[in-house]
Amino acid sequence: MTLNPATGSKIEGNPAIRLIATDLDGTLLHSDRSVSPRTRAALDAARAAGIEVVPVTARQPNGLNLIAAEAGFTGYALCGNGAHGLNLGTGETLFEEHLDVAAQTRLAHALLATRPEVRFASVRAGGSVFMGQEGYADLASYQDHKRHPHEMGRYSLAEVLAGSSLKFIARSPDLSPRELHAEVQKLGLDGFFATHSGAPFLEILAPGVHKAWGLARLCGLLGVDRSEVLAFGDATNDAEMLRWAGRGVAMANAEPEALEAADEVTLSNDEDGVAVVIEQLVIGALLARTTGPQPPVR
Repeated sequence: MTLNPATGSKIEGNPAIRLIATDLDGTLLHSDRSVSPRTRAALDAARAAGIEVVPVTARQPNGLNLIAAEAGFTGYALCGNGAHGLNLGTGETLFEEHLDVAAQTRLAHALLATRPEVRFASVRAGGSVFMGQEGYADLASYQDHKRHPHEMGRYSLAEVLAGSSLKFIARSPDLSPRELHAEVQKLGLDGFFATHSGAPFLEILAPGVHKAWGLARLCGLLGVDRSEVLAFGDATNDAEMLRWAGRGVAMANAEPEALEAADEVTLSNDEDGVAVVIEQLVIGALLARTTGPQPPVR
């Protein structure tokens, strides 16, 4: 990874960027979950320069909508860790990929054999339906899913497992998501992809589905090459996207997996690290248009 000591990001030697893909929590948003004026101005400048700005988040649409107006998101978005592509402006679903009943049932029963305290939830119907197992809501708060616990339901395990999931959730009151992920890996099962986003639960999707999968599908629809993508992230679930993008930027506050996958590191989310990189990108593009190619800044 290359860090520019003056600004916190690498600015030389990159192809033209046509699409910016950004995670939200821990990345674009400050720790109080706000969009700073500087970040909003940078996003607007990128859009004015003709660059597509796409939120790529573990949140479902209901959670994304809480900050969409603040960030100026009105176009394409990827929710559910990339499993759900949609157009915020029209409400059109571009694609969805679900974890099938057999895979989630196998996983749930195998995990319960070793960790009987685990509780599960299933996100369905484009993120509008949340089916929490009996006991799940007792472990949760509003911020976990941008839903109040009383809206999560109290379903039997059989009911939770009965339908395919856009996102299948496993949660332990005793283990961190990282520790629970290790327990799942010990089972030696396949047929799903498990990750964690900084939220207090494990997030399980269809096999091969993650943020890079969703971003690749969206870019294919838009005719954007991966070399033309600038991506920002901070958490384990951002690693695949940072590795896939032509230019992957991790935040200074990022998890080890994101730092390892990224090409460079910017400032933290609370220091407007995303805005720092975008400002350089847009200024560089304007200079190139008005004065021709510029020598690298060192």
